[in-house]
Amino acid sequence: MHKIRWITYCIFALGLLSGCGKSQKLVDIGNEKQILYVANGDEISDLDPQTTTGMPEWRIQRALFEGLVSRDPQTLEVVPGVAERWEVSDDGKKYKFYIRANAKWSNGDDLTADDFVRSWKRSFLPGLGNQYASSLFVIKNAEAFYEGKIGFDEVGVKAVEPKILDVELIAPTPYFLQLLSHHSAFVLHTPTIERFGALDERGTKWTRPENFVGNGPFVPYEWIPTKHIALKRNPYYWDAANIKLNEIRFFPIQKSTVEERMFRAGQLHMTYYLPRDKLEYYKTKNSDVLRSFPNFATYFYRFNTTIKPLNDLRVRKALAYSINRQQIVEYVTKFGQKPAYALTPPDPNSYVPEAKMPYDPELARNLLAEAGFPEGKGFPKLTIAFNTTDEHRNIAVAIQQMWKKELGIDIGLENMEWKVFLDRERQMAYEIDRASWVGDYLDPFTFLEMFTTGNGNNKTGFSNQDYDELMRASALETNVEQRMALFQRADKILVEEVPIMPLYTYHWNRLVSTSVKNWHDNTMDYYSYNRVYLEK
Repeated sequence: MHKIRWITYCIFALGLLSGCGKSQKLVDIGNEKQILYVANGDEISDLDPQTTTGMPEWRIQRALFEGLVSRDPQTLEVVPGVAERWEVSDDGKKYKFYIRANAKWSNGDDLTADDFVRSWKRSFLPGLGNQYASSLFVIKNAEAFYEGKIGFDEVGVKAVEPKILDVELIAPTPYFLQLLSHHSAFVLHTPTIERFGALDERGTKWTRPENFVGNGPFVPYEWIPTKHIALKRNPYYWDAANIKLNEIRFFPIQKSTVEERMFRAGQLHMTYYLPRDKLEYYKTKNSDVLRSFPNFATYFYRFNTTIKPLNDLRVRKALAYSINRQQIVEYVTKFGQKPAYALTPPDPNSYVPEAKMPYDPELARNLLAEAGFPEGKGFPKLTIAFNTTDEHRNIAVAIQQMWKKELGIDIGLENMEWKVFLDRERQMAYEIDRASWVGDYLDPFTFLEMFTTGNGNNKTGFSNQDYDELMRASALETNVEQRMALFQRADKILVEEVPIMPLYTYHWNRLVSTSVKNWHDNTMDYYSYNRVYLEK
């Protein structure tokens, strides 16, 4: 974090901690006025659902936008969103969505099927750089349009009536409805976007509170960088009468120690993280506020396979095989995580990768020597890049030490703000960087598709024709057992080719005030503010 920004933030945090008397605690005020105060990790990069990829952005976007469908946060089952119902053809390839008659934009405009057509067209514009564009290539001709081969009128998305949207797929897709709950499939008010630039222009001012038009239960009314984003109820939301919160305020707090102190001081209803040295205290002394649950997510490191010496498979294997993952989760993270030896975490549908990346320091040293770096001699000083948090730094330090001990190589560390980190990662202006992936839907495809050639979330330079073919086949396969077998083969290729180094699967720990009601934690980190309320 830049020094000036850190000083500014500390003044802000200390002001909250020391400037409020007992009767002025934000939580007490919030409980009285139905204002939810939430720590949200890193400063967000933007609020545009089609250009962002991070969890801090996603947590806010869930309150500002709504897609055709949503999810029940307790069961994770798909439930109606903007569409009150839908029909599926017998062959599973055609969907008809009926948009709610009272669905409106936050400026009062009627929300129509054509809004979805225009929004999804924008998501497939190559110039936008939507990193999730390929996830909707299951729609007929979407990929061909993205590649510039056809016009959008040939894509399988049609507004057949003002409130009826038809979608045609290339093949039956069991997880298609789950895809539609993802932020990249949200509907956007394209007239507002075009007021501030071209449809495929990133980072314009349409997401600023004074310009914003959305369709979710809340709208932003104040955004002060490094301090907070404040949302208020959207009176035009189709279910506004049942929204109980009046406001939500999200605070960008990168240090878990700071947010934990703020929580204890009554300045937050909810933390983003929990310092690992506080976990035992809350387990034994204050368990009512502790939320601890596994995530359908994997923490891993990316290798930039386009640069030397990481373009050498032997080097990547040496780096990956010399890491003691069990030691990392036991002595570094200490938060209930499980070692990961493949990308895809075990999912609720019982998929468990068979291929495993070994821990074998001796083999790692031999591979490094074969690559021309015996005992690490002559190995260039590479750098691990990570966004600024204590947790990421602690892991990077442990990795750095293991590589020094086992391979004799020196690795540098570089921390940076979230937005800078994402920009550099997107441009592949890194050597090794920390990464994580939370499943967008309950299917291995959400992890494995990421590393197909040209995928916007690949960011490693990895390209493998066999892997791409397995992913194409799995998207079309309707037999569950055969589909899982294809995923096993894909996971095996990633383990063998090592464009990434899986480290652990997530287990999340956070603090939630007992005054927060109807907040449900789940394995996908998928939340809804629609039924949340605060009790005095």
